[in-house]
Amino acid sequence: MAFAPGDRVHIARLGTGVVREARNGDRYVIELKGRTMIVEGAQMERAEPERTKSRRKPEPSESPEAEGALPASASLDLHGKTVEEALAALDEFLNEALLASHAEVRIIHGRSGGRIRDAVHKRLRELPPVRAFRVDPRNPGVTIATL
Repeated sequence: MAFAPGDRVHIARLGTGVVREARNGDRYVIELKGRTMIVEGAQMERAEPERTKSRRKPEPSESPEAEGALPASASLDLHGKTVEEALAALDEFLNEALLASHAEVRIIHGRSGGRIRDAVHKRLRELPPVRAFRVDPRNPGVTIATL
């Protein structure tokens, strides 16, 4: 069964998401629960269209105060991780952010010690897709990276 961008699909044990892109070899980029993943067509089934409610709340992206706010998937929390775990999570997160076409992401590393922050900054300097990064002036425990 072929799927097209915009189709709602259900993936067993994961839930219902939306096809964002069709790839070669019966593979699809799916957005599910704020995350982006690549799934084979055989693992999916067509889902029922989303029911519309007469009184729906506006999506966060539709509210004027949320203008410029990043979706949850555009941030990564590294609290409680070792430096090695943090770097592995950072690499995976940046790949997903690039697939989702995020222009800017937030990396939450915390303020104490600075080992994870230093390792994250070193890795960001090494990666060609990262155009720039800076520590958030409102929260020194967060680094903002421009992709």
